[in-house]
Amino acid sequence: MKPKVMVVDDTDGIRDLLRRQLERAGYEVVPKSSAAELTQCFGNGQPDILLLDVMLPDGNGLELLPQIKKQWPDTEVIVLTGNATFDLAVEATKRGAFYFQSKPYDEKPLLLTVERALEHKRQNEVNSSLRQALQTMSSGSSPIFASAPMKNVVRTVERVAPSDVSILIAGESGTGKEVIADLIHLLSPRTKGPLIKINCAALPRELIESELFGSVKGAFTGANMDREGLFRQAEGGTLFLDEISEMPIDTQSKLLRVLQEKEVRPVGGRTSYKTDCRIVAATNRQTDDAIKAGKLREDLYYRISAITVYLPPLRERREDIIPIASAFLKRFDAQSGRNIGGFTPAASEALKNFDWPGNVRQLQNEIQRAVLMCEGNMVDMKDLSITAVMAQQGETEDLTLMEAMERNAIIQMLKETGGNKLETAKRLGIGRQTLYNKIKIYGIEPA
Repeated sequence: MKPKVMVVDDTDGIRDLLRRQLERAGYEVVPKSSAAELTQCFGNGQPDILLLDVMLPDGNGLELLPQIKKQWPDTEVIVLTGNATFDLAVEATKRGAFYFQSKPYDEKPLLLTVERALEHKRQNEVNSSLRQALQTMSSGSSPIFASAPMKNVVRTVERVAPSDVSILIAGESGTGKEVIADLIHLLSPRTKGPLIKINCAALPRELIESELFGSVKGAFTGANMDREGLFRQAEGGTLFLDEISEMPIDTQSKLLRVLQEKEVRPVGGRTSYKTDCRIVAATNRQTDDAIKAGKLREDLYYRISAITVYLPPLRERREDIIPIASAFLKRFDAQSGRNIGGFTPAASEALKNFDWPGNVRQLQNEIQRAVLMCEGNMVDMKDLSITAVMAQQGETEDLTLMEAMERNAIIQMLKETGGNKLETAKRLGIGRQTLYNKIKIYGIEPA
């Protein structure tokens, strides 16, 4: 199923151009020309992404944002405007927009923003499912984590959450780092305070410092008013810095100073204010490699990693695969109105034996697909796309088992999507650039 993007813009030329560009990139596009046409869609299936013009003939896109997020809470909104200002960008973000895009725009950056928004939506879906499974975790009896490594993670979190120590969560993409951050906040004395999150890889370089530390009026072009930073918003609570190794290195230096001095100075400000929030950070990089590559300051790493919680990939905790898959099956079964009772023994064995290079995110996509493909009341081998992948392992004897399975998974998914790389990356639970890199590494022919 193609990701659905709704485009709301009253200019015919822009709307048609966006439709063509998005359809070429593999999206299903629903064009609308007014606020009225948009609101008439409420109550129907929500789009994955909404490209929303600010100035519509019968309304203001920013004023519609709260209503849109109420009706379609899982839709990521990218605001489009020909009159971009810093204050307008801030207001759009406050009202729930994922990103603020000025017009005219370049096709590649816009498609990258749409891809990131879609990735953010998928991650939120994974986190939502995992949060449901983690509701009983604080009692030490969560059924979704049967493996010793994850039980150790739970015990570690339960021990360190009540303190104020900084925590670094490390692990591959798709392992559930944001969910663990939620749990740390939930089990801490700061649970009644705010949990503020920022993806350091998603914000433009020129905005991240004002986003973190705040800014004063006149600090830079477009700063028409004082702005409250995330440190102030997280006062008394927790600040989660996701993908911290993607933060610009000079911003890392300023962040280190804030953590050392417990004081924040807004961009362009002359005075500092005391800050009291707990720092939880996450990275999908190997920290040693990130430090050597100059992506992560060593002194900042030691500051934020008093406790490091490592989330192992699914291939290292196979006992968790069936419980997690069952949780996803229950969710997608309810959404589709089916009555699927579980997995056949053969399907369970296939799920347990697969290496899941995309981790929980890939497992989620596989179960969602299986629910759609299943014709009976149990998910069987024929309903799983990974069985064809596993059957091809013998063709790649020169690779390790994990590499062979990953290569074959990519080949199989490219076949299923007709060579659509964006859709292939989505179903595998990896980024498009990551897919391109792996296609090159494994020598996979485009055909």
